[in-house]
Amino acid sequence: MRESQRSPIGVFDSGVGGLTVLRELYRQLPDESILYFADTARLPYGTRSKGEIIAFVRDILDWMTERRVKMVIMACNTSSALALDEVRQEYPDLPILGVILPGAKAAVRQGKRIGIIATPATVASRAYERAIHEIDPVARVWQVPCPEFVPLIEANRIFDPYTTRVAKEYLEPLLAENIDTLVYGCTHYRHLAPVFRDLLPDSVQLIDPARSVVRAAEKELELLGLKNTDRPLPTGFTVSGDPEAFTRLSKQWLGYSPRVGKVYFPAPTVLPVPVEVPVSS
Repeated sequence: MRESQRSPIGVFDSGVGGLTVLRELYRQLPDESILYFADTARLPYGTRSKGEIIAFVRDILDWMTERRVKMVIMACNTSSALALDEVRQEYPDLPILGVILPGAKAAVRQGKRIGIIATPATVASRAYERAIHEIDPVARVWQVPCPEFVPLIEANRIFDPYTTRVAKEYLEPLLAENIDTLVYGCTHYRHLAPVFRDLLPDSVQLIDPARSVVRAAEKELELLGLKNTDRPLPTGFTVSGDPEAFTRLSKQWLGYSPRVGKVYFPAPTVLPVPVEVPVSS
């Protein structure tokens, strides 16, 4: 077996959102070894500028290539929207997958009136809207920026009544448009599925791009001859912030307490500025 086949898949997000992708990797590709990185010292990404996001992604990709990953999955919609095209050119020998195109394809298969909930930066990029319309020009798309969701999830306030009130406020304009499909435009949002299901009609289909990006990863690995057929190594976890905080928060979704390392990246020099984005159609 080639050494590259045994190499891990790199997965990164700003925090615990990417665990939704990790769980899909466990389910769909159980033989693969995985290196998971959470940039918790610099979250949330959703209110950052494009320049900041690209710089952060370069830091992570440099770190991952040093560890000889065979593929990287951007388990972060904001990074996928703002940095994917640039870093693919800068790292031409490294397969890099984003979550937006797989998510858009899944949404179009399900409906014609599609709502997107995402970070302000992802909404402002209009990446989902463009991807959906490239696949189906007649599909209707409405987007709502949801800046409070990631901090609430990272603070483990999923079942807090305040979180339900915030979710209801964000979903209200989409329900007014009679959407038939709702896309989690941020991998964190899958953790709020019980909240959304209580607030949405049963007729609204929920789209989790994590499932689709892992299917795309499997196809890419097969095409490149990189699927692992040996026994996988234990998943490696590393964060840029507090390892103990990540361990406590992630245990409820992983079912175990991961051993988490730490890497130091440069502190952000520009404070995040909220992006005000109207609902689009």
